Amino acid sequence: MLSIEKTLLSLFISTLLSIATLAQEVPQVPGTIVSYSPASSQKYIGSPSICILPNGNYVASHDHFGKGSTEHEKARSFVFLSTDKGASWNPLAEIDGQFWSKLFYHQGALYLLGTDKHHGDMIIRRSEDEGRTWTEPKNKKNGLILKGEYHCAPTPIILHNGRLWRAMENAKAPTTKWGERYSTFMMSIPEDADLLHAKNWTSSEQLSYHANYLEGDFGGWLEGNAVVGPDGKILNILRVDNRAENAEDKAAIVLISEDGKKASFNPDNGFMDMPGGSKKFTISYDSLSQKYWMIANYIPQKYKVEEKPARIRNTQALCSSDDLKTWNVHKILLQHPDVEKHGFQYVDWLFEGDDLIYLSRTAFDDDKGGANNFHDANFLTFHRIKNFRQFAQQSISE
Repeated sequence: MLSIEKTLLSLFISTLLSIATLAQEVPQVPGTIVSYSPASSQKYIGSPSICILPNGNYVASHDHFGKGSTEHEKARSFVFLSTDKGASWNPLAEIDGQFWSKLFYHQGALYLLGTDKHHGDMIIRRSEDEGRTWTEPKNKKNGLILKGEYHCAPTPIILHNGRLWRAMENAKAPTTKWGERYSTFMMSIPEDADLLHAKNWTSSEQLSYHANYLEGDFGGWLEGNAVVGPDGKILNILRVDNRAENAEDKAAIVLISEDGKKASFNPDNGFMDMPGGSKKFTISYDSLSQKYWMIANYIPQKYKVEEKPARIRNTQALCSSDDLKTWNVHKILLQHPDVEKHGFQYVDWLFEGDDLIYLSRTAFDDDKGGANNFHDANFLTFHRIKNFRQFAQQSISE
């Protein structure tokens, strides 16, 4: 036991020294560094997720992907704690067998919901000590929800009409081609049920890829957001791969029935133009401003090139909508002029009073040659937008 404690202490000190050194040597890295993995490791920062505990502490998580990782066998995730509103972060736990996961707090416990590996089983874990220790999903009574090949991202898990809702994708298909293999669906569970017991979860119908959508330019949909629409109905709003020449960012809106069992999509009006719709985004409703807010990889006109829009991730912007159909871009949050080796992506964010806090999977310069590319991030960074509602009256025009 003493040996384990010494190992954890050594890891903790090493991590803090590494982050402190980087903060001094590479001051241009935006935000507060939560975690770092150099490109040479071939372990890249993925799946940022953040949660605010009832005592005001923040918990963050991420996983590793890439050739140096174990993402295809038994993925590894990492958990961090901040007791000073994000000014500093301490490593809490390493979890073997957790990937693409979202943190959330529910009825006295912290949960982590995702898969056990790249296209693996859907699993959930529970922690009752702020993320230091976690349950092990060994069977359908303690966290193994669905066996198979599943996909997701850290998108919202919301409470509505007495149920928790979370969008997922089934990756089991006749093809293994990215995008085309994904069928979208919604998971839900009564709010007072045991979240670790598989029988309590309901899965909606699964809607598969259709090659004729978007006049034949549809490349797939994924990383859906569970959102309550203006009419009170549950929606799954998804990232869309648009393969048209000079493609614009689009998203798709899937309607979920009240009981969580049916899913419907109309290709004639179910696609919408949305800033950053070709990359992972997060949407949440704010009752004070009566707006839906989003942080997304908006593409300013000067960065629109012949590359697919999904490959341009050098800009993150604060956006909002009154109706989930028309979106306004209010403020550039993060940006770098280089699109090849710099990226701010997979942002996960939360409201905190008048502020908005978020984590970014950040590909940026370091003292070892920088990120491998825009996609293969070497940093997890924390950020805060103070008095975010003040930006609702301003728009970026080009």
